[in-house]
Amino acid sequence: MAKVNIKPLADRVLIEPLQAETKTASGIIIPDNAKEKPQKGTVVAVGPGTKDEKVTVKVGDTVLYGKYAGTELKLDGTDYLMMRESDILAIV
Repeated sequence: MAKVNIKPLADRVLIEPLQAETKTASGIIIPDNAKEKPQKGTVVAVGPGTKDEKVTVKVGDTVLYGKYAGTELKLDGTDYLMMRESDILAIV
């Protein structure tokens, strides 16, 4: 997990998605065009929350999020997702 110089605002969270699976459980290699978009990632930065609700996730948490949640960003050659905390489904 890399250190980033970005501070999300309000209840937003910056997530680094985990890599897509390259093999199935039975050992079959999955080609690049058939890989699923990952729905699991690591929290890299967290905003302060809103005055009504504090943010419950913290840096380093592994989270599950919706398939189409967040906005894709590319910082220093690394892909990230910026999303609201309400788009996060669970902490793993």
